[in-house]
Amino acid sequence: MDVVIIGGGLGGLCAALDLRGRGHAVTLVERRHYPFHRVCGEYVSNEVLPYLRRLGVDPAVLAPAVITRFEVSSPAGRRLRAPLDLGGFGISRYVLDEFLYRRALAVGVQVVQATVSDVEFEAAADAHHVVLADGRRLPARVVLGTYGKRSALDRQLARPFFTQRSPYLGVKYHLRYPDMPRDLIALHNFADGYAGISAIEEDKFCFCYLTTRRNLKAQGTIARLEERVLARNPHLRHILATAEVLYPQPEVINEISFAPKTCLEQHVLLAGDAAGLITPLCGNGMAMAIHGASLAATHADAFLRRQLTRPQLEAAYTGSWQRAFASRLRVGRTVQRLFGQPLLSEVVVSGLRLLPGAVQGLMRRTHGQVF
Repeated sequence: MDVVIIGGGLGGLCAALDLRGRGHAVTLVERRHYPFHRVCGEYVSNEVLPYLRRLGVDPAVLAPAVITRFEVSSPAGRRLRAPLDLGGFGISRYVLDEFLYRRALAVGVQVVQATVSDVEFEAAADAHHVVLADGRRLPARVVLGTYGKRSALDRQLARPFFTQRSPYLGVKYHLRYPDMPRDLIALHNFADGYAGISAIEEDKFCFCYLTTRRNLKAQGTIARLEERVLARNPHLRHILATAEVLYPQPEVINEISFAPKTCLEQHVLLAGDAAGLITPLCGNGMAMAIHGASLAATHADAFLRRQLTRPQLEAAYTGSWQRAFASRLRVGRTVQRLFGQPLLSEVVVSGLRLLPGAVQGLMRRTHGQVF
């Protein structure tokens, strides 16, 4: 096998399509059955559209929401609005991942439903074995890790962030909420957290928020957290009081880490959230996963064609990844520190309302270029 990809999210599916289109044998390992929901803001910058079209998966056929404006509110409800220079689209992971998965099957990607327990590298053979929980071993010349925010595989790879507790948890719902324009993405701050809402396909909205375990523990339940903390922001109070929730229990993920990560571990090329997670206030994690897939596939293809040695592959990919994303992640972590604290959030939103040029500059620094 030329390539084994661990994780069937956006990065894994796009990398699989890319490498298969270049003529390589690709196996994608995903533990869950498609389609399924993920905790995700479900907004994608238009920077990815040319690449998706080259892969034969133009999302236009899914009728996504077209998003052209941005809004942020302070905990007290003070609002700031700005146009999105490049714009984006809203589509649920439930629909988009299934779409990419079906295309991957159609072009000959082998998909294995399993959990990966380890990745072994044999230096003498210059190749890997991906070890599955059921004992199967998948040989591969290249392994890509696109398995998301946090995985038991991170422990096997001895990644430092995995042993550090993270205070953050994420919650996501799908809603019907006719009171909001469908071309707007909004981010609403509250004490120790912030929530995003934007339109997706059909008449639905994605409502996703990040907060801390401390916040949840103090309130006891998610329902009380939303009633007593989120609802102090008048915009969130209106959403929580009037929107129709489309599934009974929210999707929840714990231990979300925004700590710096590496894009290479023990000869495994990492992309998407496995390589670094941008803060929700900056959005665009989906676009970064897709762009990361493009970079990984390009360099892996050169290695598989023996145009690069493994050290050259790893150096080239690391350099490309750093140039594409390191600055965006640093800016994201800085922005995150400005929000979540009510008083500071009020000051920042009030100040930025007077500086539209600064708002546009900040947006550009957390979004990429068309590729």
